[in-house]
Amino acid sequence: MSIEIKLSRSNRIYRPNESLEGKIIANLSSSISHQGIRLTINGSVNLQVRGGTAGVIESFYGVVKPIPIVNRTVTVQPSGRIASGVTEIPFSVILKERGKDDMEKFYETFHGTDISIQYLVTAEVARGYLHKSLSTAVEFIIESEKDSLPQEPISPEMVFFYITQDTQKHPLLPELKSGGFRISGKVCSQCSVLDPLIGELTVEASGIPIQSIDIHLFRVESILIGDKIATETTSIQTTQIADGDVCRGLTLPIYVILPRLLTCPTIFAGPFSIEFKTTIVITFKSEQTKKHPKYDPKTPRSYMAMESVPLELVRKK
Repeated sequence: MSIEIKLSRSNRIYRPNESLEGKIIANLSSSISHQGIRLTINGSVNLQVRGGTAGVIESFYGVVKPIPIVNRTVTVQPSGRIASGVTEIPFSVILKERGKDDMEKFYETFHGTDISIQYLVTAEVARGYLHKSLSTAVEFIIESEKDSLPQEPISPEMVFFYITQDTQKHPLLPELKSGGFRISGKVCSQCSVLDPLIGELTVEASGIPIQSIDIHLFRVESILIGDKIATETTSIQTTQIADGDVCRGLTLPIYVILPRLLTCPTIFAGPFSIEFKTTIVITFKSEQTKKHPKYDPKTPRSYMAMESVPLELVRKK
């Protein structure tokens, strides 16, 4: 005996002011009696602080409580019987009821390293004390309400950047300091989660040959614990825009498709925040490069130059 939930939309994407519709499908070898079929919608922000996170002492580890968003149970069918074979039981539930204040704002679905915003719908066939209840759950995805989104199309906001030996805060190889380099360009500082990250880059001068130019996308998750803030920065995507030395004065386009499952609109809530940033990394040819073919993009190396730009992600209609 088993039950499953099949939602009306194959992509499982809904907005808070819409109805969650679908079917509970029961596959039974024999008919059973039940004490009611219930559907529970649960949404929460789950916060996790891992030991060793900068700025957080060990005693705070694992004590952050989830932030409830919605928790609602409705009865789909009263007590009765379900016949043998395959039975489909339709349901429709309004996610955000008008006139009722939910516990929290409906944030968009997000799965990060320390912060997870998740929405689940659970179906249960209650069978009393002598029989085990049948239950199943499935995750659905929440996106922002269309009415709350900006009316006008969002134009990407550009910020100009310059990368030279004087703008670097970490130690550089002597040959990089003496030879010098200058890279300029512009990149988005605000764009829609559905649009590509665009910009351009020009190598104006470099005394040392360039090995590669990469665009790193970082996710910055912050959790407030008492008077301390735990911050975790994670690299979620790397896009190489140049392999090998680059012609001086040639403008290179920056065009990066954002990963839908790893991003969401930027959030600044009281107890937590989810932000993003773009880092342009220039790797120069040297003996050190051969010794360290793999590297952590969060850790600057002496044979690299980099520049970070905050990135605000928004959703449009």
